[in-house]
Amino acid sequence: MHKEFLMGNAAIALGAIAAGVNVVAGYPGTPSTEVLETIAKKRTKDTYVEWSVNEKAALELAAGASYSGARTLVTMKQVGLNVASDPLMSLEYVGIKGGMVILVADDPGPISSQTEQDTRHFAAFSKLPCFDPSSAQEAYEMIQEAFELSEKYLTPVFLRPTTRVCHGYASLAVKDPEEYTVHTPDGFIKDSSRWVIFPRLSFANHKKIEARNKELSDVFSSYDKNRIYPATETFSAVKRGIASCGISFTYAMETMEETGMVRHFKVATPHPFPEKLALQFLEGLDEVLCLEELDPVIERELTYICGKYHLPVKVRGKLTGDTSNAGENTRDSVDTYIRTFLGLPLKVKEENDDIPPLPVRPPVLCAGCPHRASFYAVKKAMMGRKTIFCGDIGCYTLGNAMPLDMVDTCLCMGAGLNIAQGVEKVEPDTSCFAFVGDSTFFASAITGVVNAVYNQANMTLVVLDNSTTAMTGHQPHPGTGHTVMGEIVQKINIEQVLCGIGVKNIKTVNPLDHELAVATVKELADKAGVKAIIFKSPCIAVTKPDAPLSIDTASCIHCKKCIRELGCPAIAIDNSKITIDPSMCTGCGLCSQICPVHAIKGGARNA
Repeated sequence: MHKEFLMGNAAIALGAIAAGVNVVAGYPGTPSTEVLETIAKKRTKDTYVEWSVNEKAALELAAGASYSGARTLVTMKQVGLNVASDPLMSLEYVGIKGGMVILVADDPGPISSQTEQDTRHFAAFSKLPCFDPSSAQEAYEMIQEAFELSEKYLTPVFLRPTTRVCHGYASLAVKDPEEYTVHTPDGFIKDSSRWVIFPRLSFANHKKIEARNKELSDVFSSYDKNRIYPATETFSAVKRGIASCGISFTYAMETMEETGMVRHFKVATPHPFPEKLALQFLEGLDEVLCLEELDPVIERELTYICGKYHLPVKVRGKLTGDTSNAGENTRDSVDTYIRTFLGLPLKVKEENDDIPPLPVRPPVLCAGCPHRASFYAVKKAMMGRKTIFCGDIGCYTLGNAMPLDMVDTCLCMGAGLNIAQGVEKVEPDTSCFAFVGDSTFFASAITGVVNAVYNQANMTLVVLDNSTTAMTGHQPHPGTGHTVMGEIVQKINIEQVLCGIGVKNIKTVNPLDHELAVATVKELADKAGVKAIIFKSPCIAVTKPDAPLSIDTASCIHCKKCIRELGCPAIAIDNSKITIDPSMCTGCGLCSQICPVHAIKGGARNA
């Protein structure tokens, strides 16, 4: 063993490697992304790693590898589990052979997601065991234990870290390479009675699953990471207890280091719930406060147990309004919850703590982002017409911000295409546009195009192709020509895919050529049926920027059109003068093309 200072996601990755993982597949999504990326960098020579086109594909690939005896890991964020849920629900009934861990990173807040979802519910829904780490060290250890349990009980297992565990850093004790488990798959053994799902098989396996989960409840009651911490002398006579899990446990322990320890139940495996250990915790208590993210899972379990065993214990938490039922817990909020519950005085703010709040800085498209040029071209081309702009998930969701105001709807990955079709069926006089990024096109939009062509929709698809998966950290995808393991592969051409589906009118154009981009939109928007514009220009984070532009103050008439219509963060007003920040400007040249007096100089376009 040795010590390393690691991010929680890196700890999970090293834990998987130490467990002898053979196959890793996933789809990028904050806060889970770094797990797969770290494995790709530090993997053993026998470990295969891929970014799959979506979470469903990743889970199905891992299932096949597990059927062949491999230890497999699937990575995603909580909304990605929605995509993977179809194979997941059947996979539990079929079972696996090689250990399989499904890492789902939940995002309380939400900080970078469409929803606040609690994967602990999915664990109960799919009847899968679930591990809920409270720290990076625990996550490192848990994933290794999850592989062992998965193989022993022939079931996939969830590992459910939340954002603060995934992205927090700590000094960890990790294994040396010579201590790693070496797992050798024994290959796929044909057995249709096991691997082919039929109602009879599902019925028989359902009974086994229920019996197994009852056994696991007892097993987890003896699991060393499910613990009851006894009260200190300060609270030994107090008949109040606290139940917590995940990062909320860590926050609670920090508070009780200051106040003294009340009886504290740490739940590391929310499903199957460790009922016998919970009974020991509840014995002799009058009240319990539950601290958890996101939903009242522990609170409901303890309430059920109290009813089942006729225990006179009041269980408090989200359902009773004693803790917030939305958003993530924080160190301060947990401290307040505990002190209020125990009747202790709240912390008094120090004078130097009374500082003004940080200014609100909503996310915006980067300076020089080609998506800004794409949105602006469509906006100018369709000005004065009844139009709807259906957005999608990615950097380009930020096209909703003023002054662009170009995202009228955004639901989930790939949904914009079908939403545009739905609007067109009700309002045929509306020009319907659907925007989607190149990575999302491969992940979940292709079926929407097939649906549009087959059902004779009248809409315009706009593919914003910046040659990367930008929002989650520039991961490769099928259109980039390389894989996460560094292999050079054939690029899948989006225009050819659209042609193959049956889209007749397709144009590829550089959005930074503003005049041509506007003309292209006008041309295609008036054609009948499904048509597609591919705005192709690389993300400014993966290409070398041109020389920055500057304002010719003698020519500038202070009309502020560049600010009012583009919203580029590199352009600002300083002492009543329009200025361009050379440290931010990438020289894309869009602003110089819309300036009515050509007062913006420099950059490659104006050289």
